[in-house]
Amino acid sequence: MRTSSRLESFTESVIREMTRLNLKLNGSERAVNFAQGFPDFAPPPGIVAAAHDALDSDPSFHQYSTTWGAPSLRRALARLKEREWGQVVDPETMVTVACGATESMIAAMLAVVDDGDEVIIFEPHYENYGPDCILTGGRPRPVLLRPPRWEFDPDELAAAFVPNTRAIVINTPHNPTGKVFSRKELMEIARLCQKHDVVAITDEIYERLVYEGEHVSLATLPGMRERTITISGASKTYSVTGWRVGWLVAPPDLTNAIRKVHDFLTVGAPHPLQIAVAAALRSPDSFYTELRAEYRDRRDRLVSGLRELGFTLDVPSGAYYVMAGIASLTSQSDVDFALRLIRECGVATVPGSSFYDRREMGRQYLRFSYPKQIETIDRGLEALRSHLA
Repeated sequence: MRTSSRLESFTESVIREMTRLNLKLNGSERAVNFAQGFPDFAPPPGIVAAAHDALDSDPSFHQYSTTWGAPSLRRALARLKEREWGQVVDPETMVTVACGATESMIAAMLAVVDDGDEVIIFEPHYENYGPDCILTGGRPRPVLLRPPRWEFDPDELAAAFVPNTRAIVINTPHNPTGKVFSRKELMEIARLCQKHDVVAITDEIYERLVYEGEHVSLATLPGMRERTITISGASKTYSVTGWRVGWLVAPPDLTNAIRKVHDFLTVGAPHPLQIAVAAALRSPDSFYTELRAEYRDRRDRLVSGLRELGFTLDVPSGAYYVMAGIASLTSQSDVDFALRLIRECGVATVPGSSFYDRREMGRQYLRFSYPKQIETIDRGLEALRSHLA
């Protein structure tokens, strides 16, 4: 039976496959999951209590919400962005709630990309971006982020803007490297977007996890409010990756297009969980300060341990990932080395090549994810130490 030719240029998620394989070979007691970016600890009690309250308090919360998001959540998001951005954000015409940042990204691309359009994507990049572009009929155009600081060449970026460039994807803080794009870098991206009339799609799901530097939303830069789709969600900040509540903030004309797509993709995100997220968005600043401190401790523990083992890496400034070089440890490819660590250590990582369109460029890296208890990080490092020694 014939299937769509669009599926021939990509595979299923390597990240999630590494998780499944580790559990299959090692069981939940032995397996350490540095592959998939979800916590092994409980969410904040307040957001869980808010979900219970939503389930118990109003029968209507068990039914569909407004397709583009429960009004209370859209209002909370609009207030938050107005405070952070210093701009008016209308919850009725600029905010759409979707099933996670994952649906948000493909909804944004389907809303603005036509067959044959090109989408600039920095690589390495989260593995969904390329397939999302292909599924919309577009063509991804990679622009390289060069280690160790994961910086782009301004001339290479400028050359990537061609007559049929329709959009550019920016992920800051960045998965898989932990890079936080600087204001200077974002200003250059903004200049090129305006020069070539290009839409910017920014994935800011890790916006609360910045350890050094500052998080700058591209939409706040001069001339970018009218051409930026900003994506974020509850998954990473509130440790609820399974809830699937994300959102997009965009100017009204782009929001209208996004809502058309979203309506026919998923209809709506889980209603009671939207109500709980609206409550969580009212968390005091101290919650986010403590969140960053806890993740900084996890980062430093993992970075220190990996360096002692011989991995080469730059300390990430944000998100919760480390791209670690393996050249000094093995002559194997990233895939073979990652499979070896699963089989012999019970430790799952992600081969670096899965984050590149040009696979060969990631062959000497593994990605480690650290939204884990300190005890889990230590157990994983000890398993690696015993094997690599």
